[in-house]
Amino acid sequence: MHRGRVVFGAMDEVVFGRPAREAVVEQLDRLGAKRAFLMVSGTLNRETDEIERVRQALGARCVGTFDQMPAHTPRAAVIAATTQARDAKADLIVTIGGGSITDGAKAVQLCLANNVTTSDGIDTIRTRGGVSPEMNPPAVRQISVPTTIAGGEFSSIAGVTNEAKRQKEMLRHPLVMPRATILDPDISVHTPDWLFLSTGIRAVDHCVEGICSREAHPYGDAQALKGLEMLAQGLPRVKADPKDIPARMDCQIGTWLSTGPLASGVPMGASHGIGYVLGAEFDVPHGYTSCVMLPAVMRWNRRDNADRQALVAAAMGHPGADAGDVLDRFIRDLGMPRSLREVNVGPEHFDRIAAGAMRTPWVPRNPRKIDGPSQVREILVMAA
Repeated sequence: MHRGRVVFGAMDEVVFGRPAREAVVEQLDRLGAKRAFLMVSGTLNRETDEIERVRQALGARCVGTFDQMPAHTPRAAVIAATTQARDAKADLIVTIGGGSITDGAKAVQLCLANNVTTSDGIDTIRTRGGVSPEMNPPAVRQISVPTTIAGGEFSSIAGVTNEAKRQKEMLRHPLVMPRATILDPDISVHTPDWLFLSTGIRAVDHCVEGICSREAHPYGDAQALKGLEMLAQGLPRVKADPKDIPARMDCQIGTWLSTGPLASGVPMGASHGIGYVLGAEFDVPHGYTSCVMLPAVMRWNRRDNADRQALVAAAMGHPGADAGDVLDRFIRDLGMPRSLREVNVGPEHFDRIAAGAMRTPWVPRNPRKIDGPSQVREILVMAA
């Protein structure tokens, strides 16, 4: 008999297939917001007219723009954005960009609400052992227009990098989930192909680790299996024709569905846990961490969850095949890296990575039990 609990997130709406500049204005009207602070991709702001078109649509309701968020959301940039948003007296944050910007705005919400003004001050709001401290809830919320497809805009979790420790740390509060997410496939055509496709593998990773979890349930399965099917069909179409807008829309909706397990309490596994360390310590892009680690994790786990892995292979159009092999071939065909060597991580770092991965929230909940760093190292050797 199934047992569990599904907690629905604090998102009001998902708008898809509409121009972002129109949908953003409609959201401000709906929410009664008068002072929108934009946190956006620097490339979009400086090299295209997309952000300026949003600013013009908002008119006097746009009170500032921050476009300096690096990859992996470092603490210093979070504090810089917080200071600017506070000075602008923002009543809503609008993000247009990738996952680091989305996570940055989540962190800014908590910094504003809890008077965090320094990098060290983020210690007062970060989780420890998966538990969030007591804190004020966000009063200034956000809406998000994602340009990549890792799916962070659908969660109430933010990953922020502590530069001093070179560690990814988690911030969590139910209200940091955006009030609305706007899926506009047209704006994503400016995203570099490698970034769109690799973050698509991050979304595949959400689906796969959700399906394969010991704690999977039918509510999460239904979304993850359909999301995986849409991503498995859509990503090769985008690679073949980057201007295929319907394929991009399918990938965006597949990504939305990919977050179903995590949003409904299903934990991720070792691919995500090891990925946290590769990103924070070795600056490997989020999508690439999944490209490199997911097939190896699947092969290592297969002893304990072959029945669940069979669902993955079938959803990707290869019933009866080995899921690790299906994923390996799929990622290679997209032209993504498939080994730690290709992302400049050598065996001399494996012991450190393994120790760090054990401290993440996900490795201890991997479907095949991981008792210590030596088993993480076995996975790393498989991915070398």
